[in-house]
Amino acid sequence: MNAVDGTDRSERKDDAPSPSLLTIILDTNPFAWSLLGTTLPLSKLLANLLVFINAHLAVGHANRVAVVASHTGRAEFLYPVPALSKPTSTPTTNGYSDENRDIDTDADEGGGDIIHTSDDANKYRPFAHVEKALLHSLQDLISTTTAKSLANATSTMIAGALTLALTHISKTTTPTSLPSNTTDSNNFTPIPLEPTEGRGPGAANARILVVSVSGDLANQYIPIMNALFACQRLHIPVDILKLAGDTVFLQQAADLTGGVYIAPSDAQKGGLLQYLMMGFLPDAVARNILVSPGEGEGVDFRAACFCHLRVVDIGFVCSICLSIFCEPLQDEMCLTCGTQLKMANYGMEPVVVPRRKKKKRKLGGPMDADRGEETPGSAVGTPG
Repeated sequence: MNAVDGTDRSERKDDAPSPSLLTIILDTNPFAWSLLGTTLPLSKLLANLLVFINAHLAVGHANRVAVVASHTGRAEFLYPVPALSKPTSTPTTNGYSDENRDIDTDADEGGGDIIHTSDDANKYRPFAHVEKALLHSLQDLISTTTAKSLANATSTMIAGALTLALTHISKTTTPTSLPSNTTDSNNFTPIPLEPTEGRGPGAANARILVVSVSGDLANQYIPIMNALFACQRLHIPVDILKLAGDTVFLQQAADLTGGVYIAPSDAQKGGLLQYLMMGFLPDAVARNILVSPGEGEGVDFRAACFCHLRVVDIGFVCSICLSIFCEPLQDEMCLTCGTQLKMANYGMEPVVVPRRKKKKRKLGGPMDADRGEETPGSAVGTPG
């Protein structure tokens, strides 16, 4: 065939963009959302977030998405979920199997929900599948949250959600994680994501978006920073959409990994979809030729101490493990590595030494016998 039309099809390359994997961490802390009930309810955020997810999937047919819930005391996947129905090997029309069809819910004998498959002619099937799976998983998460669990843990599990996101990215972007003739439990076949230009060898076109509404995260400072260092090493940008609360660690996350940090005010939260589409829809490849929004006030690089988990401006650093403490240790032993530290003369008042007074020379003194000249200030009048 090559001899007929003179073309070499073996060297033809696919010009389609490389697949992009977007992992969204949704903060589902009930305490934080109860404070936002009047300005930004969770239902409104989900509606805007689903439009944003559909836009990401519409950019490329090979794009993937995952949603992780950062709940109180735990973190779990909202999408992809485990097998939605019993797997079948018989494909349906248009090449879709029964596992990938749209889902509806009915009550089962135990009071839970059973997910059934159905088709909706008015909605694109992949969009409907993501929407209904996400809403069903979120409903299960909220229904299984008891008052006792909320009383035991009031902080959101951002560190665990970041770890789950990194695990999913590693699993999805590694082609050798599963045999070629099998798929994983979440109906995903691992796909190799091509390296991105200018992001180092082995870097995949994957990114993380954190939608945060919680405040203080000082009690998770160490695991959060460890996850951020892993993202920095893997060239995975961490984008932050800060809707409420005040924490410096998420701002450091965006600056450390090259992500985008946006914190809209209460008056600007009505345009939440615009922030999502304009600020977070472009992937790492598109951001090389676009001007990304940035933080105008600068980044707060303060850290949290390892002893009391307080954000400090000035502290004491262990010379071995670089642990930070807000005050001197009583036994002079590092709480992290156990190294015996010496504070030298810390805390002692300085000794004030009086300044020595300089002797003043008298004016009109005798000649300096050693140098053979008059002393400074001597004056000899001329004869009148």
